[in-house]
Amino acid sequence: MAALSRPLVAVDANVLMDLGAGLETVIDAVQTVRSRLTSPRLVIPPTPQQELAFLARRGDSAPERQRARAGIAAARDWRIVPINLMPVEHGIVERIGCRLREARVLPAAELNDAFLVAETALLEGRLLLSSDEHLRGVEHRQLGLVLQEFDLSAPVIATPAEVVRKFFQH
Repeated sequence: MAALSRPLVAVDANVLMDLGAGLETVIDAVQTVRSRLTSPRLVIPPTPQQELAFLARRGDSAPERQRARAGIAAARDWRIVPINLMPVEHGIVERIGCRLREARVLPAAELNDAFLVAETALLEGRLLLSSDEHLRGVEHRQLGLVLQEFDLSAPVIATPAEVVRKFFQH
């Protein structure tokens, strides 16, 4: 019941890296979420945490590594907190992720995207903030049908620009 009173908003690694780079649209989106939802919990699920940590250490270039580090720092500065799952939940995420790809909700190669959606749903997230093309193109109805198989609800998946465009208050 606590999830209803404090809606959970999952944040993808690409959004955090853009936040670290100071992109105005991303800053506006985070501020909009905080002003429009009642005490939202902005969190980083395990998959984006792992992506950021990997990129910060082993990114293909120095600018990519710096961008990941700036994303990690921005998460701290903006109070977007890492959240973990119980060990058994990681197994559930794997099952859901496989099912999402099997049902072609997401391309077979998009393992991390499938895990991120599964993590968000398992955490009862209401919104997944991502700039990822594959996630933006997800058919919400089909996503909902697959997640229903696991007694989960589909989060709304939106880009920072969509959040600002639809909900920004001047």
